[in-house]
Amino acid sequence: MGVAPVVEPHPEIAQKPMMTVDVYLPLASVVLIYLTRMIELRTRRDTIAGPVRERLTLRLFVLAGTLMVAGSIVEFLLRHLKLNEWTFGGGWMCAVASVVVRRKAIAALGKFWSLHVEIREHHQFVQTGPFRWVRHPTYFSMILELVAAGLILNAWCALLVVALVFVPALILRLRLEEAALVEKFGERYRAYQRSTPALVPYKIPQAK
Repeated sequence: MGVAPVVEPHPEIAQKPMMTVDVYLPLASVVLIYLTRMIELRTRRDTIAGPVRERLTLRLFVLAGTLMVAGSIVEFLLRHLKLNEWTFGGGWMCAVASVVVRRKAIAALGKFWSLHVEIREHHQFVQTGPFRWVRHPTYFSMILELVAAGLILNAWCALLVVALVFVPALILRLRLEEAALVEKFGERYRAYQRSTPALVPYKIPQAK
């Protein structure tokens, strides 16, 4: 009786790495965070309409977020990275903090919430919730989102490249929004500028 020959797998096939949970989990996490954010952007809210001063910066913010997700995934796969428990956990902490800060900011603004620089005739000067800590908590939440993707996928190169789009857009938006708020509220807002950081909550708010 003859013996069946043993077929050895091709070296390239034998050495090809299989995608495991430590690859799928970081990728799925970043995609989930991105999709959740896109759904939130399209959510209709009961707000008071006002004149929109510009629309470019919102498009640049969305572009930066999309590039961050796509770029970090490409970097993760090309560098054959895997889940790192420390950066993965830190990334999710940033992602959760981002959602909490943003939703509290939306709740504090109420009917005056907007995705654009949009000052209404009877606009209210809000200093409650996260606005006690920073003047622009929503933009702080966006920074946390980008850092979350970088941490979860260890995609530092992608984060640096995306910063070239995000940082100029953020500076432009801050200048336009700060000017509009000073124009609307005058010295009250200037005093707020002096007492409250713009983006990073590094000071304990003063008791009212």
